[in-house]
Amino acid sequence: MIANFPDVHPVLTTGIALLALALAALFANYVVKALLVRALNRVLTLTAYGRDPELRRHGLVERLANVMPALVISSGIALVPNLPAFVVVVIRNVSSAFMILTVAMAVSAALNIVDTLYHRRPDARLKPIKGYVQVVKIAVYVIAALLMIATLIDRSPLILLSGLGAMAAVLILVFQDTLLSLVAGIQISSTDMVRVGDWIEMPGQNADGDVVEIALHTVKVQNFDKTITTIPIRKLVTDPVKNWRGMQESGGRRIKRAIYLDQTSIRFLAPEEEERLSKLERLETYLKRKQAELSEWNDKLGERARIPANTRRATNIGTFRAYVEDYLRNHPGVHQGMTIMVRQLPPQPEGLPLEIYCFANTTAWAMYEGIQSDIFDHLLAILPEFDLRVFQNPSGRDLQALSPGKAFAEAITSAESGVR
Repeated sequence: MIANFPDVHPVLTTGIALLALALAALFANYVVKALLVRALNRVLTLTAYGRDPELRRHGLVERLANVMPALVISSGIALVPNLPAFVVVVIRNVSSAFMILTVAMAVSAALNIVDTLYHRRPDARLKPIKGYVQVVKIAVYVIAALLMIATLIDRSPLILLSGLGAMAAVLILVFQDTLLSLVAGIQISSTDMVRVGDWIEMPGQNADGDVVEIALHTVKVQNFDKTITTIPIRKLVTDPVKNWRGMQESGGRRIKRAIYLDQTSIRFLAPEEEERLSKLERLETYLKRKQAELSEWNDKLGERARIPANTRRATNIGTFRAYVEDYLRNHPGVHQGMTIMVRQLPPQPEGLPLEIYCFANTTAWAMYEGIQSDIFDHLLAILPEFDLRVFQNPSGRDLQALSPGKAFAEAITSAESGVR
């Protein structure tokens, strides 16, 4: 009776066999994950990889373990009785395709681990490999897709590959951005244009901050307002980019700012003013040398020296310029190994620009701004000592002081006071 059971109940027999196969696959999955994976994880805990949660989160071992149930189904489906041949082929092909996909995902996880380990190297930011890893992953998934399609249709992969020649134009069009990004990434890496950690500025892309990631298609920039700007990587090759790395590596950051002087306040110095200014420590040597130079020049004029316009005399703006240069050369926040210059620019409607050009001895933003502000705080405060004025557009209070109504009212008040 039992011997004839498969012949008497073929459908039930097939169902029982399928159930047994499913239970065998589940058991294999349990055995691999519960025993082999656990044992392997215990071995890995003895290494830096096993103790590192950032590496274990990629799930490489777990992905490989998923191959076992599909392998059991692919091997055991032929043992199920009374199944049509095409059903056996379909299930076997689907199981094989699943195994290919699982292996591809495991390879992708392994590449993620390689990328994570590489980024822990001190020099990783100089040569990022994330873009190349992404290219390899794309290639792995493309190959896996071809193999899966060939497995599902039960044809050789060479048949699919032979048709790729006709699809080359279509593939180039589909992967145009990827190919352009890959070439741009190679250019950036080979020429060392941009590194992770560089401060770059791209006004056209609204980017002004530090590079935090260089991937295959994009570059992420964290702006100074903590927003993130994502830039297509090819834009770094085609668009203007200002990289502040040179400034950071030099150890000095440029200060270039002008004080606009009221040109009506510029004049020659009187002898008593020269004597008063010569008592300033920063001008004592300069004025002595300048007075000797001017005296020697004027003595050669003879009788013509009686006319002041023929003589050379010290000016308040020239003396102030010498004061500023000496002040910068002795300032503790100014880099003494770089250019220090005080120069006049062409006069403008806003006044005569006196430009201070030097470098702070730090690249830290807050410290740099503090040094720059300290310099100009002092220079603006010392200007009255030279009888110089900063140009400033008239404000409402200035115009009010000059209004005829107010002047007339003050005159009437003064007249009434005189009568009384």
